[in-house]
Amino acid sequence: MIIAAGGGRRIGGPEALLHQGEQPLVRRSIDTVTEAECAPVVVVLGAAADQVRETADLSGATVVVNRAWGTGVGSSIRAGLGALADDGIEAVVVVPVDMPGLTVAAIRRVAALPYPDVLVCATYGGLRGYPMLFGRRHWPGIATLASADVGARPYLLAHKDQIVDIACDTVADGSRVDTPELMALYGLTVPPQRIPA
Repeated sequence: MIIAAGGGRRIGGPEALLHQGEQPLVRRSIDTVTEAECAPVVVVLGAAADQVRETADLSGATVVVNRAWGTGVGSSIRAGLGALADDGIEAVVVVPVDMPGLTVAAIRRVAALPYPDVLVCATYGGLRGYPMLFGRRHWPGIATLASADVGARPYLLAHKDQIVDIACDTVADGSRVDTPELMALYGLTVPPQRIPA
């Protein structure tokens, strides 16, 4: 599941419109998750969803639009989990689109235990981050507790003794681009948004 719904008010535009050179980060995220052999791929859009669909190649992914994206990442997690209706799916990898340092190796590390009762978090310098793996048995609780801009954090705090931490420092950069300075560091841009008439 790729979360690409945020409005990106701190970076000057919706996160799903972030480009690195000519390539949209959302396309890069789909390719990375696919190469890591995660399937199906669900992309949760929100802010500027129509423009993202027009300008980015989203092939190979199921696209879900979170109309309540302004309420925070919790509603996007709920929307993404709701799209995973196949009972054969035992766990889901969750990544944010604003993470240009995400790698196939990090996803494979975190996804190595795709079981229904597992909770896995990547760590960077000992701090938890993305990607995360949520086993299916946890989905109802995560969907219930996921709120505002803290997403799954309340559920993870309540189940902290069950989380498996996987160090990803050596295979990925866990930074999320949430400032103009980080955008410049990674060479990211947000194309001008078209204002609907």
